[in-house]
Amino acid sequence: MALTYILYSKSLDRYYIGHTVLTMEQRLRRHLSSHSGFTAKARDWNCVWEKTFLSKAEAYECERQ
Repeated sequence: MALTYILYSKSLDRYYIGHTVLTMEQRLRRHLSSHSGFTAKARDWNCVWEKTFLSKAEAYECERQ
């Protein structure tokens, strides 16, 4: 299973769209940890939408739309 998700940061007033094979809790924890990349700019990301798919390819296709 995989999922596509949308995160929102109030401090940046920005959205981030991604996909993963991790649980949403695991993936959000990684976005909020010390790392480089777009989501490292803020520490207040919240999941505002998610959808589950049977394959990573389907989740990626949804992300690209």
